[in-house]
This record gives sequence, C-alpha cells and structure tokens, in this order.
Amino acid sequence: MRVIPVLTALLVTAFLYVAVFERDRLMNLARGGVEAEAPQETVASPQPAAAPAQQPSPTVGVVAFKSRAQVIDRAVILRGETAAARQVDVRAETSAVILSEPLRKGQFVEAGQELCRLDPGPRDAALKEMQARLNEARSRVPETAARLDEALARLAEARINDTAANRLSEGGFASDTRVATTKAALSSAQAGVESARAGLQAAQSGIQAAEAAVASARNEIDRLTIKAPFAGLLESDTAELGALMQPGSLCATVIQLDPIKLVGYVPETEVDRIIPGAMAGARLASGREVQGQVTFLSRSSDPTTRTFLVEVEVANPDFSIRDGQTAEIGILAAGEMAHKLPQSALTLNSDGKLGVRSVGADGLVEFQPVSVLRDEMDGVWLGGLPDEVDVIVVGQDFVTAGVRVEATYRELGQ
Repeated sequence: MRVIPVLTALLVTAFLYVAVFERDRLMNLARGGVEAEAPQETVASPQPAAAPAQQPSPTVGVVAFKSRAQVIDRAVILRGETAAARQVDVRAETSAVILSEPLRKGQFVEAGQELCRLDPGPRDAALKEMQARLNEARSRVPETAARLDEALARLAEARINDTAANRLSEGGFASDTRVATTKAALSSAQAGVESARAGLQAAQSGIQAAEAAVASARNEIDRLTIKAPFAGLLESDTAELGALMQPGSLCATVIQLDPIKLVGYVPETEVDRIIPGAMAGARLASGREVQGQVTFLSRSSDPTTRTFLVEVEVANPDFSIRDGQTAEIGILAAGEMAHKLPQSALTLNSDGKLGVRSVGADGLVEFQPVSVLRDEMDGVWLGGLPDEVDVIVVGQDFVTAGVRVEATYRELGQ
C-alpha cells in the first residue's frame, strides 16, 4: 500500500526537523525530565508558582568565510572560428587556351604574379589593325583643318564683296543684280565654313573612336595574363596547360592568411560591453592561444539569432593558423567588483533565485542574490554582493533567512 511509504517519509521529515532546528529545545526538555525524576526528601508547603524563565532562541552552528570584493577583468566569451582575411576565386575574362604551366596549391604568390597565361591568337593582329586606323584618322585632321581655313578665307572675301556692292548700290553705281549675287556668295561661304568645321569634328571623332578601339584591343591582350590580386596562398592548382578558358572559368583560388580573422557572434545582452580596438584572445581547438584586437563590430543584428558579428584580427606570419578552425574567443571588457567563492556556497531561496546565505547583524541569516560572472576550476566569481560579506560555506542549506546562527570562521582551502 502507498500509505505506509508516505507515513514513513513524514516521520523521517519530522525527525530531521526536530534534530536540526529544535535540537537545543529538545536537550532542555531532556534535562528537565531527568531533574523531575530525582527523589524529593521533603515536600514543601505549596508556594505561588514563579514565572518561568524565558528560554534563549536556539542557534545553529555554521561555517562562514569573510569575503572581500576584488576587481576582475571580465571578458565576453564567444564561440567562433578563424577566417581568411581575404579569399577570391580568380577567373578568366576572355576565351583562349592556357599556355602556362600550372602552379601547385599551397604555393605562396605575390601580388601581381602571373597565375595563368592564355594564347593571344589573332589579338595581336587586331591591335595592329586598330593602330593603323588610328593613324589614318589622325592623318585626316590636317586636311580637314586646311579646308576650314579655306572656307574662312572665302567667307572673308564674300563679306568684302558684299560690303562694296552695297555701297556702290547706294551711290547708284551698282545694279541690284550685283548686290544679290554678292549676298548669295556670302551665304555660300558661310555654309562652306560650317561644312568644313563639321568635317574637322568628324575627323577628331574618328581619332577618338580609333583610340577607343586600340584601348579595347590592348585590354583584350591584357586579359590574356591572369594575375594574383594580392599576396597569399594558392588554395587550388591553377588551370592546367592546354585547358580552354571561357569568361568566368576558374584560374585559381587565392587566400590571405596574414593577418587572419577570428569571427564570432555577440548576443545583444553583451554587445554594449564590446568596443572596436579592444584586446582579445582566443583558444583554438588544438589548444593554442593567440591574441589580437577587435577590428569590426556589426551595427546590424542577424535577423534570426539577434546576434552581432564581431571580428578580431590576429597576426599569422607563418600561416600556422588555418582558415575555419574552431576558437573560443574572449574579448576584454570593463573590470567589475566580484567575490570568488566555492561553487558549493551557491544555493536557492524559496522563490528559486540563485544566491548565497550570509551572516548578518546579531548573527541572523540573510539571503543575498548573486550573478555568476566567471566560472573557474577552483571557484566562481559572483557579482551583486556588498564589498565585505560573511558567506556561509557549510550549513547554508539547513538554515533560512532570519534564523540565528553561531558562525565558525575559516579561510577557504582549510
């Protein structure tokens, strides 16, 4: 039956309560019973009963530690990974066959170093043709300029004749026909000037078009040599000799590992404690520890996780840190006052809040809510406590706030 286990549990609970919290009263009752059983030699006449003496409130023995706050450098701890400072897939911009021997992956390349060289084909001939057209266009400029000068001279002559005819006509020495002829010649000369100017502009436009064609042909030839955009390591072999490259075909992948980045995501509750330029450290999965500096803190959160991207730059001159390694990142933040206590000192109150129990005024127990700032092998750093506090480290789970205790003090580690 289930009644017997329940009754047994209730009896055990009552026994423990009496043994722990009512120990002194139980002892006093035991002493009073022994004295009552002692023989009485004389029976005195009845006297008025005296008022019973008030028993002192029972005390519970505990062990406490006098803790003083210390300043700790609290770090923001993140989980992240290493990432190359730069990585690019170098691709072809034109069609041709590879003529150069391939470079093998893992090789270091300098900025501007040749990675792939393509067959020029008819591109050299096309460049020479464009240069010839440019020379031809330039040769037309003097001719058109001379035509413009000739047209301007004819215009000046036509103006002189028109002026003379008008004056003679005013004196009655020239007919109306002559005046009309000189005006027609003036208009024709003006039209000739405009035509010559248009021819000169066309010649100059032809030069610009030829120069653009030459530049395009040279650019096409420059595309035949694919170069490294920056100094770094080849993450893949370059394109093989004889391979046909199309626009967008991969020549090689280049990564820059010095410096290398540590990338992590900061929760929104901690983001205000990080500033760009702050010192940071990390422990890689291999156990290696590195140090660097915060170079970037995102202003926009990830819409899914509500976290903010942070990047730490770390020197990597020997390329020993690889791209994609797991890292535990610690970013230095402002210092904070804290107490270092054993984990066993932590307890919960009736509301489920985490804290410690301390010895207050007159030996009464007080509950102090705390926040865990850092967890170490030999204890935890707690915030939210006064600068000096007597923390109960043994027996805190057998007392509650307001209970009088008799504290025995000791140093941690004893």
